[in-house]
This record gives sequence, C-alpha cells and structure tokens, in this order.
Amino acid sequence: MALPVGYHDFHSNPFFNYQLNRWYSLGFTKFEEIEEAGKRIRNQKDYIEIFINLAEKAISEKRMRNAAFYLRAAEFLIPPNDARKKEIYDRFIETFDKAFWLAGFIRHEVDFNGGKLPVMYFPAQGGPRKDTLVCFGGFDSLIEEFYSIWDHFSRNGYEVYAFEGPGQGGALRNHGLTFQHNWEVPLRALLDHFQINRCTVLGVSMGGYWAIRAAAFEKRITRVIAFPPVYDWMELASDFNKRLVNKLMPYRGLMNFLIKLKMKIPVLKHAVEQAMYISGGKKPIEAVDWMLGMNSDFLHSGLVFQKVLLLTGENDAFQPPVLLEKQKEALKHARSVQTRIFKKEEQADQHCQMGNLGLALDEILHWLNYDRLKQS
Repeated sequence: MALPVGYHDFHSNPFFNYQLNRWYSLGFTKFEEIEEAGKRIRNQKDYIEIFINLAEKAISEKRMRNAAFYLRAAEFLIPPNDARKKEIYDRFIETFDKAFWLAGFIRHEVDFNGGKLPVMYFPAQGGPRKDTLVCFGGFDSLIEEFYSIWDHFSRNGYEVYAFEGPGQGGALRNHGLTFQHNWEVPLRALLDHFQINRCTVLGVSMGGYWAIRAAAFEKRITRVIAFPPVYDWMELASDFNKRLVNKLMPYRGLMNFLIKLKMKIPVLKHAVEQAMYISGGKKPIEAVDWMLGMNSDFLHSGLVFQKVLLLTGENDAFQPPVLLEKQKEALKHARSVQTRIFKKEEQADQHCQMGNLGLALDEILHWLNYDRLKQS
C-alpha cells in the first residue's frame, strides 16, 4: 500500500502535532478527521475523548481500520491508572482483528517468564523467502500499530516475526511482564520457539537500542536495523546536567520530589507515568532509573560484529542525529555500518520518518536487497 507523504501542521503543540502526524502517516486514518481533531484538541483529556468519538463514528460507518487506529490513538494517552486504558486496549485488539482478518498474518504467543510474548507472523509473499526479519517497536508501542511496516516487508519477499517484549502491548497488559533492557533474552525465546537460526532484527524507535543490545549477545542475528538508534540517553544532556544527575541520584527522596515538580509539564508527566507503567515502577525516580539504564555501557556496541543500518531524521526531537553519530563511532567491530539521515525536504526528517514513512521503508528494503545480491 502507498503510505501518505507530508508532515502537516495539525496542531500548534509539537507533541500533539507529532502524534497526529504519526497516526496519519501509518496509513489507516483519514486526513480530514485528523485535521479536524487537531483544531479541537486543547489538552490530553480532549485528545482522548476526540479519538474515542472518532472510533465510534468509524465503527458506525463500518470503517473498521480507521476505528482500530483511532482506538489506539486514544489508548496511547490514557493514563495507566485510568481503568479505560485496558478497556480501550481490548477494544483496539478486537477491532483490529476484525478489520484485518483477511490480511494474511497469523497470531502466536511465546512462553516467557510465566507469561506470553505476543507475535504477529507475516509469511513472505511474491516468491521464495528472501530472509527472516524479527521486528519490534519501542517504549510503549504495540505491534499492531506498525502493521504497515511489517506488511511492506512481507509483500517484498521477507517473512516477518513482529513481537512485543516485556513491558509492551499484550505482554504487559495481559500477562504482567514488565520491561527489561537485556532484549536478547526475550528475543532468544522467540528464536528458540520458532527454530530460527539466522535473522535480521529491526527495532523501531527505542527498539533501535534493544536491537543493538540483542545483536551484541545473540549471534543468530546477522544484520541489525536501528530505526533510529538511542545509544545513550545522557548524551543529550549538557555536561552540567550530567554532573547534576550523578550528584542527585544517590539522594532518592530529593530526586523523586524534583521529578514530581517536573511532572507538572504534561508531556513529561506522560513520559514518566508510562515509564513507570511499563517497568513496574512505583515512584517517579524509578522511571529515571529505567531511562538511565539505556546507556552505552549496557549496550555493549563493541560486541556487535554484524552488518548494521542506522536511520534517523535531521529534526528528530526524540532520537536526534547526535545519537546516530555516537552509535556509529561505537560500532568498532561491526562488519559494516551504513547510515541515512533523512531531510526536511524529503518530508521524512521527524521521528521514525513520520511524514514519509514509505521512503524509510524503501531505504531499508534497498539495503536488505543489495546486501543479498552482494552475497549471491
């Protein structure tokens, strides 16, 4: 399917504007409805109610694919302590499966730590299988929302196993599995379950960190795509702030108090609450522990010997090019490292190339296909 092109001014608030562009760029919402939502959203409460109402309208008009993505849009910003979060998540999954029941993917679950890891399997289409891709999102993403990504590679000859690890989607909501940064462990469970001996891993958003980490310790991975890389969150802080955090972290009570003050800013409040939710934390400082856990030492970039593709946008507000450059420098033993920084004139300069996702997918596909040709 052809994905929309264009990063639009749906909202004056950059965070809301990114989310609105995100849902539009993934290909299953209507431009005029997203545009109208942007005019009416004033705060988080408005955002949630507007998208729930859009979902109800789409269901009444039997536009199930639109409805599913509107439900996911609402669920994304519903606070973890709101009972509607699980209710809307369940409705999203039910609606998604109704909307995509002829789409050709198969659902599986992999046993892990007393729970289950949800998996969507997309068989290779259009001829012999070219390779196996093992894919995942980041932070609090759901595998279903990236359907257009998985489907794109499936239609171009790659079999795709998209899974949710601990702290994500149904692994957290249905099985209580909280996050862990040593991503090679849940990934290994998936490889063992499906008896996969060779694969390429693709990590979307924060998943780019876990893809690199997994490749350092799981050698059944032959190629790595970080879309984009994180490397180390503290690389975005000034030297002063780095020193300040190092001095304050041992004073847990004070640090917790300071984080609570910062949580008066809605975007930071959402990020901290979500990090607590996915990691099982009870206090705001535990969300900071979780973020600081994504550091360059734990990543072990020096143990990555595979071929690597790093992607980002020049104006990525979450994972900017400085992190890509740091990650590239750290991959000293990789067989090869290729980078791509997308530009504003390509409409692909934002996080995960929302605005021109199709261009990024074609870039990844070109890299995969070219590497196969070189080996043949």
